[in-house]
Amino acid sequence: MDKWTYTVLIFISFFVKSMAAVNRVGLKNNAGGSRNVFTIPPNSPKFLSRGQTFRVVLGDTMVLPCEVENLGNYVLLWRRGSAVLTAGNLMVTRDSRFRLVDGYNLEVSDVMPQDAGDYVCQISDSHNSDQIHTVEILVPPSIRTTPSNGLLTARKGGSITLECKASGNPVPSIIWSRKDNSLPSGEKTIEGFSITLDKVDRHQAGVYQCTASNGVGEPVTVDMQLDVLYPPEIEVERNWIHTGEGYEAQLVCIVHGEPIPDVAWFQDSFILDPTDRRTMEARGNKYTLTIKNVQSSDFGNYSCQGENNLGKSRKYMELSGRPTPAEFRSPPNSRTKDSYNLTWMIESYPPLDEVRLLYRKLTMNDTHQQPGQWHDVMVSPVNGDSYSHHMSYNIRNLEPGLAYEAIVQAKNRYGWNEVSDLYQFSTKRVNEEDNMLEPDMKDLELVASGNGSTNTIFSFAFLPNVCSIILLCVVFH
Repeated sequence: MDKWTYTVLIFISFFVKSMAAVNRVGLKNNAGGSRNVFTIPPNSPKFLSRGQTFRVVLGDTMVLPCEVENLGNYVLLWRRGSAVLTAGNLMVTRDSRFRLVDGYNLEVSDVMPQDAGDYVCQISDSHNSDQIHTVEILVPPSIRTTPSNGLLTARKGGSITLECKASGNPVPSIIWSRKDNSLPSGEKTIEGFSITLDKVDRHQAGVYQCTASNGVGEPVTVDMQLDVLYPPEIEVERNWIHTGEGYEAQLVCIVHGEPIPDVAWFQDSFILDPTDRRTMEARGNKYTLTIKNVQSSDFGNYSCQGENNLGKSRKYMELSGRPTPAEFRSPPNSRTKDSYNLTWMIESYPPLDEVRLLYRKLTMNDTHQQPGQWHDVMVSPVNGDSYSHHMSYNIRNLEPGLAYEAIVQAKNRYGWNEVSDLYQFSTKRVNEEDNMLEPDMKDLELVASGNGSTNTIFSFAFLPNVCSIILLCVVFH
């Protein structure tokens, strides 16, 4: 206890005792008579204010009321625990944040957490009457993350726990979210002081946000960056790239990995270096090999390889001058009962040498389709100035109300392309009263619209494997 506080307390003790003596009932004289030298006020002191509980936000100013009626010569004290804050109009505490306002109301500015507790306004009468105010300090939320820098690292396939410790009064609630994305569980938010991620992969990397709120002030949000370490993962934009001699080709790989992988390009098993015709470019996760003025020696198999200290990966693609697979353009339903105009498009930079069309009838029963005999037709190719070849073929004398399917394959000087997908079409139904004879499939005639000439149809017994049909060698005279 310093000298100032000790002196003040001695003074207060003396002052309180003196005031009590002043207010005692009168003294008697020696003559047996009595007279009142001092008189008691007609009414005892009485509190007009009432004890309350105050909830004050950290940093605000609070005023604790103490209004007394008929105080007279009594002394009014403010104390907190055993510490006396004021005595009458005298400020005992040396904390400049405390002062008396509007009489004996106690004002505390810039309140701190340690200001919480019971404050007593006391009258120095024989009963030591008092009034108690309870103060609770409301503290806005604050967050402490583990680790403190908010940066976390996990290996692919492992588990990791993200943890936020929040403080404040009342105790804050914590909500987890993910910046610009949903949480791995698919939910937008989860409540709790921590979240655990199991079997992590690169898709779970990103910024996780921990938000604490308790209704005092604004919610507080802290970002936590999760990096997932994993070996390279590669996707190719296209595994088959079509081009022609003299043109430009681009081969693209999308490479992910942490740490960032080193990426190399290969043709067959030979690593590629940049040349005046060949450049390599990287933008983010996209790696591009560009070949200008393509030569025949550039056709073949390529691969891109990514490698970091956790492993390596490679994906393959083909640069080809062969035609693209045919894409069918005609509607699936014929407008006629006995014919169908089949149209398709093929891309080829060199002229097409051969085009082959195969079709067959489909017979439906209660459980499945029963395909009929394949029919193979060699169609005269249509070559123009464009590398897009649009062709059509009109099939006549088809059976009404039936389904058919067809495939197309084409060849240029680099070889045959991949067989097209199966394409199904159907002819128009006839009325029941129409008595139409079913034509023999061997008598069907097909007419190509490529150059106006009529081609001969070749009929083959049904072969279960389409590929075996494609490999047939047909000689035309």
